[in-house]
Amino acid sequence: MGIWQADFYRRPLRDATGQVLWELLICDATRHFTYQAWCAQSEVNANWLVAQLRQAAGDNWPDVIQVFRPQSLSLMEAAAQQLGIAVEPTRGTTTLKQWLQQRALQYPKQEGYTAEAYNPIAIDKPPPLPLPENLWGDRWRFASIPAGNIEEAFGDRPIPILEMPESLLPLNLGLASTVAVPGVIIDGGRKSMQLARWLQNVTPVSLNYIAGAPDGLILEAGLVDRWVVATFEDTEVATAARMYEQRQSLSQGLHFLLVQPDDSGMTYTGFWLLQTEN
Repeated sequence: MGIWQADFYRRPLRDATGQVLWELLICDATRHFTYQAWCAQSEVNANWLVAQLRQAAGDNWPDVIQVFRPQSLSLMEAAAQQLGIAVEPTRGTTTLKQWLQQRALQYPKQEGYTAEAYNPIAIDKPPPLPLPENLWGDRWRFASIPAGNIEEAFGDRPIPILEMPESLLPLNLGLASTVAVPGVIIDGGRKSMQLARWLQNVTPVSLNYIAGAPDGLILEAGLVDRWVVATFEDTEVATAARMYEQRQSLSQGLHFLLVQPDDSGMTYTGFWLLQTEN
């Protein structure tokens, strides 16, 4: 399946008439294929984008275009719909984000540079929302599992909702089998499947410990969504949370979220391999 990563958004540059310039960047995961085009802000629309996508594709059309920037999404969806291409909103456009950061170093050397504060991959995120009360299970806890045991423990189990992307498998990240991969286990009780389905719909990205008053666990999901999974003031839980954070730093940010009906370890409802964003 052919997959493109694309971004179409304004840059800290203006053309000779003073108009803000937008840039279209397209690449594949290896960056063997790339495409770049400039557009004055007054010309930004789906039709312009359709013409550029046709030019970029030639005879090699993608099946999917991945987009990480919410402000690019609606335009890309409108253009891709005309061409029969699926659009996937995802934060996982690592190659494109690296290219954007490299491009940003070139803008100050270009004519029309505005010198405004600019972060090429920054996304404004709303404050986190509390997890819907009707979804919350019986209890939760921090846990860990050796990296070498993850695929065996979960890969072949009949788990209704299982998200283990190839790119996040410990072997593909080069993690030693003995590295402790941290995670959070939620015993959902009778709400276990309802919670797992809700999680599947919001598309989990990472589950992060945030120190504060109180401390909390924040679920990053979708493109910009954030949810408060739990808050706590207990010192023992806070110590476990810091260990969870430390283990993430040793596992390249890899961690997991497991939803199960109870703590018997016999059945699982949902399992997600996650990775903290850089």
